Amino acid sequence: MRMLPRRYDLDSMFDTFLTPTENMRCDIYEKDGSYYIEADMPGVSKEDVKVDYDNGYLTISAETNSSNDESGKDFIRQERFYGSMERKFYVGEVNDEEIVANFKDGVLKVQVPKETAKKTNRTIEIN
Repeated sequence: MRMLPRRYDLDSMFDTFLTPTENMRCDIYEKDGSYYIEADMPGVSKEDVKVDYDNGYLTISAETNSSNDESGKDFIRQERFYGSMERKFYVGEVNDEEIVANFKDGVLKVQVPKETAKKTNRTIEIN
């Protein structure tokens, strides 16, 4: 059996419809009681990045605009992403005051504390 390549030569010619999530590659890992999300955002400035937490969901969004010096250029292929991108992650009910985010060299690093389950003891009445 012969394996086919993931992409054919002509595929890249028509590959202009990337979804916003394909432009924000993320690594997610767990360490020391927290979840860590590292998102690659090349060409995005810190001011254009937003991190929100609402009802157990962490949303990372960014918006980039093409620079003015690109007007008048006849692009043969344009691979840099311009526009808005967003990723949502379910992290559970956490203390949002403990979420920490840092942005450096085009990489956003977010530390989210793990969901703390409330342990209660009670006797269930049998009817």
